[in-house]
Amino acid sequence: MATFISVPLKKSSEVDLVKPLSKFITATYPAGEEQGEYIRSVEELNKLRKNALGRPLDKHESSLEILLRYYDQLCAVEPKFPFSENQLCLTFTWKDAFDKGSLFGGSVKLALASLGYEKTCVLFNAAALASQIASEQNLDSDEGLKAAARYYQLASGAFGHIKDTVLSALNREPTMDISPETVGTLSLIMLAQAQEVFFLKATSDKMKDAVIAKLANQAADFYGDAFKQCQYKENLPKYFYFQEVLPVLAAKHCIMQANAELHQSVMAKQKKRFGEEIARLQHAAELVKTVASRYDEYVSVKDLSDKINRALTAAKKDNDFIYHDRVPEVKDLEHIGKAALVKATAITPPLSQKFSDLFEKMVPMVVQQSMSVYSQRKAETVNRLVGTMREATNLCNGVLASLNLPAALEDLSGDSIPQSIAEKARGIVQQGGLQSIEQLIRDLPELLTRNREILDESLKMLDDEETTDSELRAKFNQRWNRTPSGDLYKPLRAEGANFRSVLDKAVQADQVVRERYNMHCDMIALLCKPENELIAAIPSANPAKTLQGSEVVNVLRSQLTQLDEVKKEREGLEVEIKSVAFDMTTSFLTALAQDGAINEEQLSLGQLDQSYGAYNQSVQASLRRQEELLGQVQTSHQEFSSLKQSNSEANDREEVLKKLASAHDSYVEISNNLREGTKFYNDLTEILLKFQNKCSDIVFARKTERDELLKELQQSIAREPSAPSFSVPAYQSNPTPTAAGPTPAPGPSLPSSPSRPQRSPSPQPGPSSQLLPPGSHHHTQHPTSQRPSHRQPPTRGPALPGPGTTLPHLPGLPRVLPGAYGLQSLCLRPIQHAQHALHALPGNSRTGGLPRRPPSRTALPRLPQQPPQQQPYYPQQ
Repeated sequence: MATFISVPLKKSSEVDLVKPLSKFITATYPAGEEQGEYIRSVEELNKLRKNALGRPLDKHESSLEILLRYYDQLCAVEPKFPFSENQLCLTFTWKDAFDKGSLFGGSVKLALASLGYEKTCVLFNAAALASQIASEQNLDSDEGLKAAARYYQLASGAFGHIKDTVLSALNREPTMDISPETVGTLSLIMLAQAQEVFFLKATSDKMKDAVIAKLANQAADFYGDAFKQCQYKENLPKYFYFQEVLPVLAAKHCIMQANAELHQSVMAKQKKRFGEEIARLQHAAELVKTVASRYDEYVSVKDLSDKINRALTAAKKDNDFIYHDRVPEVKDLEHIGKAALVKATAITPPLSQKFSDLFEKMVPMVVQQSMSVYSQRKAETVNRLVGTMREATNLCNGVLASLNLPAALEDLSGDSIPQSIAEKARGIVQQGGLQSIEQLIRDLPELLTRNREILDESLKMLDDEETTDSELRAKFNQRWNRTPSGDLYKPLRAEGANFRSVLDKAVQADQVVRERYNMHCDMIALLCKPENELIAAIPSANPAKTLQGSEVVNVLRSQLTQLDEVKKEREGLEVEIKSVAFDMTTSFLTALAQDGAINEEQLSLGQLDQSYGAYNQSVQASLRRQEELLGQVQTSHQEFSSLKQSNSEANDREEVLKKLASAHDSYVEISNNLREGTKFYNDLTEILLKFQNKCSDIVFARKTERDELLKELQQSIAREPSAPSFSVPAYQSNPTPTAAGPTPAPGPSLPSSPSRPQRSPSPQPGPSSQLLPPGSHHHTQHPTSQRPSHRQPPTRGPALPGPGTTLPHLPGLPRVLPGAYGLQSLCLRPIQHAQHALHALPGNSRTGGLPRRPPSRTALPRLPQQPPQQQPYYPQQ
């Protein structure tokens, strides 16, 4: 009686995880010990996949542990790498577990660039292996019963988890073995078997009959639900696997119901309800008789049948001679209660007892993305504060240069170089003078061209692949069922457009810097000359020694000194602002653990305000102080100018000194801008190279996927018939009635003719009651007719109910022909030395026959014709 259903494993193609993951790690994390540790972890992950999927697994708990550990690692690694078609593209290929394929086409398989698909298939294999391990347990021992129940509940939970998550994980139609309908049915089957194991455990422990009856009735209910789910789903019966499972489920339903009636009859006897005892035993006997007559090749019920019959004989004898209690109808009996002791195991990683995350130190991608956005916000804050201070300093320098300060105070003699101008000239010479600026300006176009070429080449790869994809889509139409390249590349094209916009803005900024250099080039060149040439180039003026030591000069010098202090404070403030560091990783990880999500904007803005709030106040105070001092300087300068003797020579000298001071400030600013531009282009080159690698990786993955899809399409096209079927003329058919003629062409039913008498249906129950036990109150019978004596083949046992017809016993042929599905399922069973005979069997009236084949030399007896209508069958109580 202990026949349990197990599920076959899916098979996967080999996938190299090391190269793409290591490439991502190298591009994302800086070189060092941490990067090396992550790469070693990738190699361990690749080994783990090979151990879990690359070899046959024993039906042992250690093999299941490997599968569960790999599944747990996939769950742990999923949030830490950007697995997707347009980022980190890994294509996983899996074959259908139930579809064995054909001789030329191979089995059905699906390749997807989705880690969710890999997780789903690995979990399916874990559930399938759990079912196989459970079916191998010794149910005569207490440990074996407990282990079987645990594994069946794990399998049920795993299949149920796939049912709930597969569509969202794949975002496309899955293969039939992992479709919600299939795994939902498997989950019910595993739960029913777990309940049956609890029934066996209760029986072994000799628990109360009332408890055992409830357990058995619940198991019968579970098997009935699984049977209905399996029968009424359109696609499931197409699998040969489910054609084999259907009879077992029907038999188990009847067996568990019979057990429930048997133990409930003991309860009735204890309560002295002897008529009820007999009715229940009769019903149990009818159920077991149904199983014995229809499912004897699947399940043996001899022991149970003998036990029930002995109890029924004794009960009838006692009732006939002693009690004379009325035996009620089955429909009048009180319903037996139910007790569900099983529950599908919740799939909450980690499932493995020995799991340890290989990438424990690596933060999830959502944290990495939040850190990236935070870094951008921080850079914007720093740039805003530093930029504000630099603009204020440039404004201050511009105002002082327009007033010829401090040169006007130093040039009271009228014939020497002011000290400030001499210092500025020496500073420019020390920084390389004109040559350094001109070299930086010459380098910029070369850097720009290099970046443009990298960007153009990256986008061209996308364009070429997208063109090829569009051509193949136009050629194969709906058969080209993969994500269009145009949709897949949208994020990359948006990123490329952003890079191009950045380059265009950089070109405009370079032009502004070049124009400013051209404007001040002559004066910068003058500052680079020797001191004697510089003195000769500056006009002389009448001395203004009368102003030396005056109060207004002292006030101006004091105010200029205060402005210099303000600028020095800004330089120190800028260094402090740039050196502020705060690691937000801990904050983001804490938020992710507590809330399951990260409110990056709220956390980042709060931390930035806390870190830079005081600096922002200092910058604003510096601006206000500068504005106040500049106002005082302008007032003092007006008084100084009114006291100073004015003539044309003095005005010319002052104008030149102003231009020299302005040229120095422009030189410093232009040099900084050019160095920043050079650094910008070099940094952008690294970013564009990563972008190019990303484009190259996804294009390579798409080409690999394209080649696989083309191969599948070629195989499917090769399997298609080259011409439609046609009818053979009547004179070519063999008229001899005793020999097997050619198989008729596909049609709605087999034609009847006088030379080929139709076999009347056997005296079987009607289509709506084929699985009803003989004692049930629904008695629809079909009339019978005698077959011609010369056409009656030897039969073996009663017919299998449901979609099937009993075949004559021939060497090498199975006894059961699934009527609802023609001969397709027979081709999937191991048949030795009989393949030639299969093609000669006549087509079924339900399927419309098979395509024509040449007549067989061996005459086969004709098959009994099916009833005119085949309705879904289900065991009734």
